[in-house]
Amino acid sequence: MALKITSRFRRLLQRPGSIDLGPYERMTAAIAECEESVEALTDEELTAAVDALRTEGGLDEDALIEFLALAREAARRAIGERAFDGQLVGAIALLGGRVIEMATGEGKTLAGAIAAAGYAIGGRRVQVMAVNDYLAHRDAEWMGPVYELLGVSVSAVGQASTPEERREAYQAEICYAPVSEVGFDVLRDRLVADPAERVSAKPDVALVDEADSVLIDEARVPLVLAGASSSEEIDDDVVAMVRTLRAGVDYEIDGDGRTVALTDKGTDVVEEHLGGIDLYDEENLERMTQVNVALHAEVLLRRDVDYLVRDGKVHLVNTNRGRIAKLQRWPDGLQAAVEAKEAVPVSESGEILDSITVQALITSYPTLCGMTGTAVVVGEQLEEFYGVEVAVVPPNKPNVRKDEQDRLYLSMKDKQTALVNHVAEVHETGRPILIGTHSVEESEQLSELLEAAEIEHVVLNAKNDAEEAAIIAEAGVPETVTVSTQMAGRGTDIRLGGRDGSHDKDRAIELGGLYVIGTGRHPSSRLDDQLRGRAGRQGDPGGSVFFASLADELVTRYSVTSGLRPSPDKEGRLTDRKALGVVEHAQRVADGANHELHRNTWSYHRLTGQQRAIVLEVREKVLTEDLAQAELAERQKERFDELVEQYGEEVVAEAARTIALHHLDRRWTEHLAYLADLREGIHLRSLAGGMVHMKPIDEFNRSAIESFDTLIADAWNDAAKTFETAEITADGLDLDASGVARPTATWTYLVNDNPFGTEADRILGRLRNLIKPDAPAIEDTVPSELDGETEFVDLPPELAEADDDEDADDSDDSDDADDVDEVEAKDDEDGKKK
Repeated sequence: MALKITSRFRRLLQRPGSIDLGPYERMTAAIAECEESVEALTDEELTAAVDALRTEGGLDEDALIEFLALAREAARRAIGERAFDGQLVGAIALLGGRVIEMATGEGKTLAGAIAAAGYAIGGRRVQVMAVNDYLAHRDAEWMGPVYELLGVSVSAVGQASTPEERREAYQAEICYAPVSEVGFDVLRDRLVADPAERVSAKPDVALVDEADSVLIDEARVPLVLAGASSSEEIDDDVVAMVRTLRAGVDYEIDGDGRTVALTDKGTDVVEEHLGGIDLYDEENLERMTQVNVALHAEVLLRRDVDYLVRDGKVHLVNTNRGRIAKLQRWPDGLQAAVEAKEAVPVSESGEILDSITVQALITSYPTLCGMTGTAVVVGEQLEEFYGVEVAVVPPNKPNVRKDEQDRLYLSMKDKQTALVNHVAEVHETGRPILIGTHSVEESEQLSELLEAAEIEHVVLNAKNDAEEAAIIAEAGVPETVTVSTQMAGRGTDIRLGGRDGSHDKDRAIELGGLYVIGTGRHPSSRLDDQLRGRAGRQGDPGGSVFFASLADELVTRYSVTSGLRPSPDKEGRLTDRKALGVVEHAQRVADGANHELHRNTWSYHRLTGQQRAIVLEVREKVLTEDLAQAELAERQKERFDELVEQYGEEVVAEAARTIALHHLDRRWTEHLAYLADLREGIHLRSLAGGMVHMKPIDEFNRSAIESFDTLIADAWNDAAKTFETAEITADGLDLDASGVARPTATWTYLVNDNPFGTEADRILGRLRNLIKPDAPAIEDTVPSELDGETEFVDLPPELAEADDDEDADDSDDSDDADDVDEVEAKDDEDGKKK
């Protein structure tokens, strides 16, 4: 009853999570009435009963009720899991095109499988998009027996899948695949020279697992297809020289830690080291680029945080999940700079052939639904970017987890000391502990502290993520301490007493269940909730607490530090509301900045997507029709007729098609490179104040449209010129001799789409360092008990450094005032909404 009242109240306020579950809950009662008759069926009869429901127009309510009863029974028989009513409610919501929120341990995987089968029985093809290979293959295999009993075909795609395996897999009624693999296959299919080379299927239904992570977090990172061009080696002397430069003297880092630039003194040092050259002379442009990327790699990119070195190669770390991002690399020479920094072989570089955002990929599907444990928080974004609503499915058993107040400390050292002491105290009782860290580096630092305290533990991070299932599955065993990087998308249930509950489950319950400890707040409150959600599954006891400090990156990057009145106790802990509010404020601002980054990415890619659609339409006609033959016969009639007479129409038509495809793709690649330069330049001009009355996005769109206007015509002109001199024989077109050879290799990767940050990022950077005129100085706010002979308790170095920068920003105050007010107002509004 309370659930229904809450649901209706939310709907009245038009808040996310407001879908009325009443009709779905009534359907579960009807499903239960069918249960006895369904149980009497043999396996063959059950499969036949499902087959009888197949249709091409989707299942009506009566057919849906019958199907769900059959699916519940199939799951009970096939994998020993009878779906709860909540799981059926979730499946119905998914079949209605919703994103469902179900708590960790409530059985999202089975609910998703039932919904996917329901779509398939209704005549639809479903792609279940997972966050990684492991989960895609695991879930397809795990749910396989259920699908088999329902008579539905299922498959999986992973990074190791061959083109033939991908082609076959996508034809199954239900295909599990990482969202990145689906996107990369779409990109590769866009560049095929033969329709038979395509592997992906026509988009129909996208059922997205970990929907908030995929649809919101991943949407900020475009997927890129690149073609090999050359190796970008960085001179060893440049790498060595950059290591000698001094922070604050030879180079400066911006407030957000996103960019680094040489000072005048640093420029002099570099020019002298390189033989007295003028670094900014046009002939030294390549050398200046090497210096810049080497400096970026040396100063801003940290080993075991941003990347790992394994097997003689640099591997980027997915910061959202704490795993190695196997398909990710840095563009524009930065990859080579990091490889030079770490003294590993420099990999081949290339140019971008095409790209797509996750949002553009997902919105190409006529039907979208998804599931996650934290959807309500991003409900407005899901509505804004994808037009889907959230349905909150109540847990099968009430959540009795106890979430403690954050423990906030003045410095990082105080926090770490208190955290280890707390772990030791809880560990003595035997209670299982899961510690969530933010990076590989942090997990290893904490591991060293735990070892020093003689606390036995296991570590799960990007260096050993292949062992994650076994490690996480046993995290609920008494006496166990598990240290893990990001828990989002781990996908493995933590049961008290271990995987099968046979390792002192009763004792684990008596001790209070799994105890989750966070080493710091995440930039998104959703990640905090996902970590907390590992405890208290299915009505089990559990607890959680977060340790934080005023020196955490979240605070130093996203919150105002001046005017604080630190009053720590003897252990460095802060308990006053204002100090605790700084962390909450920083998280709200970070959430808002990431939302703006998503919106900004989509804004810049929307027009590009429309232009790509135009190119694809022409390309499809070239690929499958006689457009190339007709165009080139008209433009080079004499040459065309001559070749047809010599070698036959089929040979010439194929050569024309190949040439036309090459130049369409070539012109598109050049257009993408132009857009990348254009966008970077626009942001730099914006930073310089040269576009006060003009939005960068408007200027970008104007220039992008102007550049694209002649793209198709230019491609045909290029094709006609090539056709005129192409080497064509009875064996066909000589690709190399005619200059239309395809890239010798292609690869895929993810790329940060906004290295300079959004306008909001830059405003926030100024906001953090801004000192309000009426704000009291730190020296004036020392607690009385610490005054006099007591040593002054200062802010942590990270905050003190931020405050020291205030004078440098004074010249910008007049320009920033309105922006700061706007950000603060927006932040207050967001806080009220929460």
